Amino acid sequence: MADETSIFIGASRKPDDSYQRPEKLLLQYGNRHGLVTGATGTGKTVTLQILAEGFSNAGVPVFCADIKGDLSGIAMMGTAQDFLVKRAEQVKLDPYDFQEFPVIFWDLFGEQGHPIRATVSEMGPLLLSRLMNLSEAQEGIMNIAFRIADEEGLLLLDLKDLQALLANIADRAQEIGARYGNVTKPSVGAIQRTLLVLEQQGATNFFGEPALRIADIMRTTRDGRGAISVLAADKLMANPRLYATFLLWLMSELFEELPEVGDPDKPKLVFFFDEAHLLFDDAPKVLIDRVEQVVRLIRSKGVGVYFVTQNPLDIPETVLAQLGNRVQHALRAYTPREQKAVRTAAETFRPNPDFDCATVITQLGTGEALVSTLEAKGVPSMVQRTLVRPPSSRLGPITPDERRKLVTESPVAGQYDQTIDRESAFEMLQKKAKDALDAETQQQESGRSRWTIPGFGNDDPAPQTTGRAPARRASNRQTVAEAAIKSVVRSVGSSVGRAIVRGILGSLARGR
Repeated sequence: MADETSIFIGASRKPDDSYQRPEKLLLQYGNRHGLVTGATGTGKTVTLQILAEGFSNAGVPVFCADIKGDLSGIAMMGTAQDFLVKRAEQVKLDPYDFQEFPVIFWDLFGEQGHPIRATVSEMGPLLLSRLMNLSEAQEGIMNIAFRIADEEGLLLLDLKDLQALLANIADRAQEIGARYGNVTKPSVGAIQRTLLVLEQQGATNFFGEPALRIADIMRTTRDGRGAISVLAADKLMANPRLYATFLLWLMSELFEELPEVGDPDKPKLVFFFDEAHLLFDDAPKVLIDRVEQVVRLIRSKGVGVYFVTQNPLDIPETVLAQLGNRVQHALRAYTPREQKAVRTAAETFRPNPDFDCATVITQLGTGEALVSTLEAKGVPSMVQRTLVRPPSSRLGPITPDERRKLVTESPVAGQYDQTIDRESAFEMLQKKAKDALDAETQQQESGRSRWTIPGFGNDDPAPQTTGRAPARRASNRQTVAEAAIKSVVRSVGSSVGRAIVRGILGSLARGR
């Protein structure tokens, strides 16, 4: 049912309840982005799976997050089960072939896939501030920190680099404040405490080197299929802000690194953003503007971004307007907000005179969806009630042993496993502090002077010690010079002589 120019999604329902008309996503509009929505259990993950399979078979690399582990089955060949075979017959999928797909497993924590890392510099002050939920004043200090790092040639690679730089900024608060504005130690301390929390949540594993190379998520196999990069996100969801920030960083990196290609015959990469509402929850306007900009412009780089979420209201209208290919699974309408979501979803489709969208959305069964994709000249197709095709790969998760075998045989095996800790801001600031301390100590040593009387005591340089501190002279012991001077005092009877001796004693005391 699929050809080299499209991906077969399923068959649309006719008024007599039969499924005949194939619904497809044209590859030439695959970079026009998309949206997959629906309540829990309505089939969003399976839709994501069949879209990923279709793009891979068309030679398009895919990156997607596996929130519950169910998507990992795409790496293994599917098996004929009655309900899958029946679905294939209903949508007239003939032949229904089973496949295993080229998958690369990734994991920010390095437990269920290859580690993914990014440097602090690549993340930038805006995304870091979002990740750390900083106040406006604290975000200003973060911007100052990155500016100083650029000016002074300090590499910010991992969290300890940023921690060392912030400590240095606190020490130089007066100097830096005169140049860039007020920098307070309490604000720096608050940022440091937030970094400590991030560190305890596992962000240390993410920040560092070797950083992820974009080319490694844009691989194709020898037989021309696109590799599917699957990010293990079940543990990552314990820190949803890190998850959302990472995916936004990855989109930004793709936008900055890839060349302009216009509208290619098929995308260069397709990026699925599952649980997309996490990106926009409590997000400041500047961040939403950034997402809108990336989504609007990244399609000219040949990248398609597909948001997957439960409710279309989770996506800001400015971003929603950029999403041309849409798959809407069932929504429930029990609360006022859910009823509003149904109306919003219905209004975003090109109407079909055969049914009322708002009514059908609440009646869709599992595996059914309202589908509208871009047709010729990029015009949205009339919405169709569609039965989604079954996947060719395994439905459900793989076993831990199967995962370990796939990770071992991965084309990037061994490239990201070991952390690299090269000289960066932490080491450079430590060296500067040590050099400054050594210089101060040397200056203090050179500034010392000793008063000696020729012939009374030793005026030669002090001998080198062996590391043991010299024993202190008892306070009731007197030097040869002191004994001689006291003898002179006793022998001088005149007031002039006593004055002279007092002057000598005073000089001696000051010299000591």
